[in-house]
Amino acid sequence: MAITQANGAVRESRPRRQHAEGSAAVLAIGTANPSGTIVPQDEFADQFFRVSNCDHLADLKGKLNRICSKTGIEKRHFHLTEEVLLAHPEFLDRELPSLDARIDMVATAVPKLAESAALKAIAEWGRPATDITHLVFSTYSGCRAPSADLELATLLKLRPTVSRTILSLHGCYGGGRALQLAKELAENNRGARVLQQQCHETYNPE
Repeated sequence: MAITQANGAVRESRPRRQHAEGSAAVLAIGTANPSGTIVPQDEFADQFFRVSNCDHLADLKGKLNRICSKTGIEKRHFHLTEEVLLAHPEFLDRELPSLDARIDMVATAVPKLAESAALKAIAEWGRPATDITHLVFSTYSGCRAPSADLELATLLKLRPTVSRTILSLHGCYGGGRALQLAKELAENNRGARVLQQQCHETYNPE
């Protein structure tokens, strides 16, 4: 919108943004993990080589066992189950195309996993999901339309007016940037309530 002044100069007029009073604060946190398969770390190498039909690679399995013993990880959560792998032989055969099937799988799994974590955070927050004004979603699990932020907004029944931002395929950087963006949104929009979501599921069973 442009306004002409008395001297003929043209200046741009925009509504003044109302900044928040004070710094942004984290009001609640929710977490969730895939529930398909839970593997203790000390069993991971054996399970990995068994389901991928690579038990004959004893030296390589021994190397993975040594790596696993030094990671500090206690257990691993997977969306994939052995039944799913049997139903998708292309996941284990490098000669077969499998990218489309993997993308289709995470396209459904990621919003549902994100919903589980978000519902815990919203319950801890103690206010209705419809009070959320902004959604920032970071994921490296695929890039498609409709995107995961819209799927999550639908699952949570957020208002149609919620301001959504999706950060796709940014890797680990995306998580930090999403937090920074949520902070900026909260501090520069008075009354903003920002749901910041990070959800990742890798494509590979290997």
